[in-house]
Amino acid sequence: MIETVAYLGPQGTFTHEAALTLFPEPSAELVPYPAIPDVLSAVDRGVADLAVVPVENALEGSVNSTLDWLVHHINVPIIGELIYPIAHCLMVHPAQAKRSKDEFVRILSHPQAIAQCQLHLRKEYPLAEVVYTDSTAQAARLIRDHPGEAWAAIGTRRAAEMNQLYLLQEQIQDHPNNYTRFIAVGKQKKVWPFPASQLKTSVQVTLPSDYPGALYQVLAAFSWRKINLCHIESRPTKTGLGNYFFLIDAEIAEEHVLMQGALAEIEALGCQVRLLGSYPCYQKESLQTTYKSR
Repeated sequence: MIETVAYLGPQGTFTHEAALTLFPEPSAELVPYPAIPDVLSAVDRGVADLAVVPVENALEGSVNSTLDWLVHHINVPIIGELIYPIAHCLMVHPAQAKRSKDEFVRILSHPQAIAQCQLHLRKEYPLAEVVYTDSTAQAARLIRDHPGEAWAAIGTRRAAEMNQLYLLQEQIQDHPNNYTRFIAVGKQKKVWPFPASQLKTSVQVTLPSDYPGALYQVLAAFSWRKINLCHIESRPTKTGLGNYFFLIDAEIAEEHVLMQGALAEIEALGCQVRLLGSYPCYQKESLQTTYKSR
């Protein structure tokens, strides 16, 4: 059975590449959506079986739209995670390939991509105007459709190939350890065809308002059980200024006896606990090795 996978499109974005890595065609039908709420709503409404969205970047932090929709608008669990290396390329129309750097007047891309390359752009293209687009793939299409303009776009190598653009520079991101966490969500647990690098459980914890030291007690429930927490973040409850809940990622399966004990202890403190998912985690490099060995 072919699964329908919604992803943050269009084709040629890093989310598209991540979706292809987790759900290679033709075993899955990948359907692009223009915004993260549209992607997640497609699964919630049953229009798509699964969805792939970014949740965190090593340089720019959490993707707030993903977190807010997971918590406030849908009730669909996380079923998998992919750590994907982000390598930005600077591409131009072939007609503009022989221009010098000083002649390019515009750099186009998504705000996240611009932010991840800002030091490089300041140094190499200080006079160029930065223009934000809805996606890196849209930036590539604009370059393709304006062959007479001295414009450049930041995006993926795949986007350059799809639009027949010339790669002016590769690996222009400011920091080498630029990774993005992508999550797959779906209403049904998935049996993945490759081994996981680790297991993770994500929970939402809302503290009681009249319990001083509650957050310390919550963290202690994990600490004395030696459960490693790899991500802790506060998010507004949207019920009033100063009201927050906490998103916690633990490197352990939800059904493990230690995790069950920690969650029971946290609930005994009067906290509200919501399970966001217990799922396997993958690295792009390890999945590529798995594919090649088949």
